[in-house]
Amino acid sequence: MRDLEDYTIGATDGSIGKVKDFYFDDEAWVIRYFIVDTGSWLQSRKVLISPLAIGKPNWAERILPVEITQEQVRNSPDIDTEQPVSRQHEKTYLSYYGYPYYWGGVGLWGGDLFPGKPLPGLEGSGLAPADHAAAQGAEMQAEAALRGDEDPHLRSCKAVIDYHILASDGQIGHVQGFLVDEKTWAIRYLVVNTSNWWLGHEVLIAPKWIENVSWSGSTVSVGLTQQAVQDAPAYDPNAPVERQEELGLYTHYGRTGHGADGKKHEAVLPGD
Repeated sequence: MRDLEDYTIGATDGSIGKVKDFYFDDEAWVIRYFIVDTGSWLQSRKVLISPLAIGKPNWAERILPVEITQEQVRNSPDIDTEQPVSRQHEKTYLSYYGYPYYWGGVGLWGGDLFPGKPLPGLEGSGLAPADHAAAQGAEMQAEAALRGDEDPHLRSCKAVIDYHILASDGQIGHVQGFLVDEKTWAIRYLVVNTSNWWLGHEVLIAPKWIENVSWSGSTVSVGLTQQAVQDAPAYDPNAPVERQEELGLYTHYGRTGHGADGKKHEAVLPGD
């Protein structure tokens, strides 16, 4: 995730600004917004850019192209990125750009695994897509009220860096960073630095293995022992994480899960 900092967000008619942080969903562990510093052209105003708008990244030139214009960004709802972003703020933002709501469905992005596209003719119109309203309507509003979904579930990625990782039998390190799937924008792994215990040792821990996060106490509790983490395959930040390495990681912890290809793989337990 740190590699994406200072990437340029390229609108259809020029640069919007540089990526400075991210908001992730603390329930689904998915990047919901890029926090972008617009620089001099918009008086360094910070704006939110949704992955729903991002096209194919240009990794060589460090550009994330988006299917919106500078004028749309200039007129977009002003959201204070220094304060918690409420669900109402999100509704205003998503409706402005004509994006469907992502909450309430079975996928990471509503009913889909991947970020969708705004419906033609609705960009910047201030109107929610008609099919979204029909599909999610009153039933979703009632369900959200019962669950208390008006409370914010967005967290700054930078704020979580250095959170202490607590194993079932003691502390094992701190959050060093995040590995993100650029197709779904899901957080695949937390990069955990255990250098206070084992010099230079970094390991990966999947969000699904987290048992509790104390946002006030800055701790992440995982259902793993110190020994299991110590013996886990080391993470090399200079090498891509291949599917076989993911399978090895899941096998080590005796877990099942989805690998880099999005398919479910059974972890082979020792002795099987």
